[in-house]
Amino acid sequence: RVVKELTSWVIYSEEDRKLNKDITIGLIQRELLSLAEYNVHMAKHLDGGRNKTATDFAISLLQSLVTEESSVISELHSLVDALAKLASKSGSSESLQQLIDIIRNPVTNTAGLSDSSTGNDNNDRQKDEKVACNTTNTEESTSLDYVESDPAGFQNRVSTLFKNWYQICELPGANETACSQYVLHLHQTGLLKGDDTTESFFRILLELSVAHCISSEDINSGAVQSPQQPQSPSFLIIDMYAKLVFSILKYFPEQESSSRLFLLSEIMADTVRFIQKDAEDKKTSLNSKPYFRLFINWLLDLCSLDPGTDGANFQVLTAFANAFHALQPLKIPAFSFAWLELVSHRSFMPKLLTVNGQKGWPYVQRLLVDLLQFLEPFLRNAELGGPVHFLYKGTLRVLLVLLHDFPEFLCDYHFTFCDVIPSSCIQMRNIILSSFPRNMRLPDPSTPNLKIDLLPEIVEAPCILSEVDAALKAKQMKNDVDEYLTSRQQNSTFLSELKTKLLLSSSEASSAGTRYSVPLINSLVLYTGMQAIQQLQAGETQAQNVVALQMFKYLSMELDTEGRYLFLNAIANQLRYPNNHTHYFSFIMLYLFFESDQEIIQEQITRVLLERLIVNRPHPWGLLITFIELIKNPRYSFWKQAFIRCAPEIEKLFESVARSCGGLKPVDEGMVSGGWVSDNSH
Repeated sequence: RVVKELTSWVIYSEEDRKLNKDITIGLIQRELLSLAEYNVHMAKHLDGGRNKTATDFAISLLQSLVTEESSVISELHSLVDALAKLASKSGSSESLQQLIDIIRNPVTNTAGLSDSSTGNDNNDRQKDEKVACNTTNTEESTSLDYVESDPAGFQNRVSTLFKNWYQICELPGANETACSQYVLHLHQTGLLKGDDTTESFFRILLELSVAHCISSEDINSGAVQSPQQPQSPSFLIIDMYAKLVFSILKYFPEQESSSRLFLLSEIMADTVRFIQKDAEDKKTSLNSKPYFRLFINWLLDLCSLDPGTDGANFQVLTAFANAFHALQPLKIPAFSFAWLELVSHRSFMPKLLTVNGQKGWPYVQRLLVDLLQFLEPFLRNAELGGPVHFLYKGTLRVLLVLLHDFPEFLCDYHFTFCDVIPSSCIQMRNIILSSFPRNMRLPDPSTPNLKIDLLPEIVEAPCILSEVDAALKAKQMKNDVDEYLTSRQQNSTFLSELKTKLLLSSSEASSAGTRYSVPLINSLVLYTGMQAIQQLQAGETQAQNVVALQMFKYLSMELDTEGRYLFLNAIANQLRYPNNHTHYFSFIMLYLFFESDQEIIQEQITRVLLERLIVNRPHPWGLLITFIELIKNPRYSFWKQAFIRCAPEIEKLFESVARSCGGLKPVDEGMVSGGWVSDNSH
C-alpha cells in the first residue's frame, strides 16, 4: 500500500517534486516506487521530446541510475525506448546517443557520464513551480506533429469495437455487467496500457464521434426546415464516446486507482491536442459544439467517480483545469464561448473552489487570468463588438457569482486580477475590489463621525495570495526598493531613477497600449505600503514611514499625467474592506491631495475616486470611506477647488455623488487620517 501511495504521489505531484532526481532515486533505492507504473508514465510525460523539462530530467535520471542502480534500468524499458527515438533523430545531442548506447550495451565503459549530467542536474534544481499534468504539455506542442501513422487495420479494429459499444448502449435498461465486461475486454486486448496504442485508440474514437456530429449538422442544414427551426447536430455518438470513457474509468481495477487517474490525464491530453489541431486547420470556422458536449458529459459524470474521496475528485478537477488552460481563448478564440461556459459550470468551478480546502484556488485564478488577458485588448480599446460584448457580459456574471458565493477568493487574488484588468474597465474592477470576507460586517460608510481607526478589523492585514513583489523581482528592482526603505537616505539617487524604470520599451508600450508597466507600478505601490505598515506596527519611528511617503509624493509630482493616473489607480486598488491596507492607502490618497500644490494632482485624485463611484454598484467600502472623508472634512477644502466649479453640470455631478455618499455637510474630525503619521507631517 505504501508503494502504491508513494507512486501516486510522485506521478500526480507538482512538477518540482515529480522531476526531483534525488527524491526519485531515493525511492527507487528503497524499492518504494512501482517502476512498472512509473516507467509508463514518464515515457508518456516526455511527449515525444516536446516536454523539454521532463526530457532533461529523464536523461539525468538514467545517467545516474546507470552508475548507481543499473539493475533497475531494464524495468524502465518504455522510458529508454522513448529516449532512444529522440536519440535517433537528426540533431540529437551526442551525450544522449552515448547514454542509449551504454544502456543497451552494459559492458561499455560508463565513465564520463557524470560530467555530462552536471548541466542537467542544475536544470532540475531550477525548474519553475508548475502543476504537473500531461495536458499542460500540449500547450507548446504543435498539432502537426502529434499524429503518427497508425498500424495497418487499426482504425477498422477501433471502428468495430466502437460499433460493439454502440450496441451495448442500445440495450434496454442499464446493463452494468455488459459495460464492465466490455471494459475488461479492452484491458485484455492491451488497448488501455497508457502507451502509443492507447493514444491512437482514443484519438480515432474522437475522430469518429466528431465527424458524425458535424456531418449530421450538415445534413440537417441541407434539409427543408422552417426558418424558426434550429438546425442542431446529432450528439448521439459524442454521448456514446463520453459514456465509454466514463465506463472505462469507472470499471478500472480498484487496485490500480492511480493508473486510472493517469489514464484520465492521457485522455484529456489527447483531446486537447485533437481540438488544437482542428482549430489550427479551421481557424474561426471551428465547430465547438461537439467538444462542448463532450466536456459537459465528462464534467457531469467524472466528478462523481469517487464522491467520498476529496483527493481523487481534486485530481479529476485539476485534469479538467489543465485541459481548459491549454484551450484558453488566447490560443483558440473560436472556442471562447464554449470555454467560458465550461469553466463556470456548476460541476466544475464551485467544486474546484471547495475541494481539498483551498488547493483548487490557484487553478481557478489561472483560468480567470486566461479569460481577462484575452479580453484586455478589446476592453482597453473599447472594441466591444457583438461577440466580445457577450463574452464581457458573461465574464461580469461569473465575477458576480464569485462575489456572492466565494468572496474570499476574489479578496485574496484581487492584486493579480487588477494587473490584467485595464484601467478603463471600472465596473469589472469594482466587483473584485468590493469583495469582503463573509464573516465580516461592514460599517455604514455614511455613519456620522465614524472612527475608522477604532474598528477592530482595521489593524489586521488582509490575506493576499498573489506574489506582490513578482514584478519588482522581474525588473530586478526589489533590492533597490528594500535598500531605499531601510536606509532612509533621502538624498538617494533611487527616486530620480525610479520614473525611468517604470517605463516600457517602445515595442512593449505599443503592445500594452501605455508607456508604463502597470504591473510594476501596482507591485511598487502595494509592496512599499506593506513594508511601511510593518514598520509602523513594529513601533518604529515616524522617520521610517516618511521615506515611503516621500516616494509616493515624488511619484505624484514627477510622473506625467498618464503615469500619475496609473499610480493613483494602484493606490485606489487597495481601498477595499476594513483592514490595515485600506486604512493606510486611504490616508496616502488624502495625504497626497492635502500636500499637493498642483491642481492637476488634486483633480486626478478626484477623478480616480469619482469614476469608480459613478458606475453601477457594487462600490468598494474603502473607496466610499475615502471619498466621504475628502468631501466632508474641511481640512481638504474640497468644495473650494476650481475644477469642481468649472461648469454647472460638473458641479451638479459632484453634488449628486456627494448626496448619495451621505450628504454634503462637513464634519470637524477626519475619519481615516488619524493613526498613521502625526498632523505635522501634513
